[in-house]
Amino acid sequence: MRRWADALARSTSKRRLYSVVAAQKAAVADQAKTRRPDPAAVVAPELDHLRQSLLTLLGSAHPGLDEIAKYYFLHPSKQMRPLLVLLFARATNGLGKDWRERRWAAECDGEKELDLPLTRGDVLNDWNPSMPDTTSSFQSVFSLIPPTARAERAAMPDNWQVGTAPGLLPTQRRLAQIVEMIHVASLLHDDVIDRSALRRGVPSAPAAFGNKLSVLGGDFLLGRASTALSRLGDLEVVELIASVIANLVEGEILQMKEVYTPELGLVATPTASGEAWSVYLKKTYLKTASLMAKGCRASVILGGCAQGEVWKEVAYAFGRNFGLAFQLVDDVLDYEAGEATLGKPGGADLQLGLATGPALYAWEEHPEMGPLIQRKFEKEGDVELARDLVRRSSGVARTRELARAHSEKARELLQLLPDSDAKVSLELMTERVITRTW
Repeated sequence: MRRWADALARSTSKRRLYSVVAAQKAAVADQAKTRRPDPAAVVAPELDHLRQSLLTLLGSAHPGLDEIAKYYFLHPSKQMRPLLVLLFARATNGLGKDWRERRWAAECDGEKELDLPLTRGDVLNDWNPSMPDTTSSFQSVFSLIPPTARAERAAMPDNWQVGTAPGLLPTQRRLAQIVEMIHVASLLHDDVIDRSALRRGVPSAPAAFGNKLSVLGGDFLLGRASTALSRLGDLEVVELIASVIANLVEGEILQMKEVYTPELGLVATPTASGEAWSVYLKKTYLKTASLMAKGCRASVILGGCAQGEVWKEVAYAFGRNFGLAFQLVDDVLDYEAGEATLGKPGGADLQLGLATGPALYAWEEHPEMGPLIQRKFEKEGDVELARDLVRRSSGVARTRELARAHSEKARELLQLLPDSDAKVSLELMTERVITRTW
């Protein structure tokens, strides 16, 4: 009996010791989490500069176009896409074999070079009353102006040494602006197609300016972004970002209700959940993940990552997984958050005829969801029935789990990068993308 009591006492003592050790480890882990820098704080000066200088890229001689182009930029924004571009630049700068040349070019040219047109100002801009010195009036005939040679950059000295702190390059900061411009252009077009009345709690652009100006404003932004893109001086980056614009259009067409009507002869309505999943995930990549993935990859390329180096592959794979996780959580929040946080009723996508992850998973558990999806919830009572089927299924939980799988893969890919505050911030973003409520 005494031995049993002694053994029990030792066991209890060990359990207490293990509990204390476990508590200490948990406390250390919690402290480590609290020490992790906020992602936006790591690149705060760059984000501030982005906001301040972005509006200068959007100026137009037409007051109405100027106002619509700047409308969404004047309201608070998550700026998720430029944040990813800047963090990946900070996490990878100095790793690529062409970093030394990129740094030298930045020191020679500076940021002002990005604002100088490659084409003569009066040819590129036509007439603009706010830039009389660099544009040409239509009040008289246009005379021939003799060409002038563009100054060449001095060759990099063999003994020139790059600084120890990589920092961000002007081209990478400009890329962050370009990515945000393309994103906002897509919002202007989306709000017209979806007939959205609100955006971030304020009247949407179509509600404030009408559909025509919203479409033209989006087109204007894409034009300005394309001009800025050409001045980055990297053909692969131009190719990447130009392909994003095509992706956004392809994704929107995939999402449009009319594309799935058999009479158009484009593509038949999905007749099985597997086929519908394929369309849904492809659309999610094209509309959301493509800009994140290719933006991150372009940022690393501008930092001197050469062909055959792994860093740009890491950037693309991270952005693709992160972007899919981001949109999947958005689709979950459409059902979970509802009017409290998004300003719209739960399952609002159903009203647009869209079957997202929760509805597609519900189809697997409730076959009666299939006909509703196939007719795009058009009949009276379809939306309410679909909401109820999603509620009675594990669709929301399974969609969040799929988002978590993509998020964890994105975090895993970051382990290939050297340790830095930027890497820690990117890891933190992979956690927050799952737990966010906005």
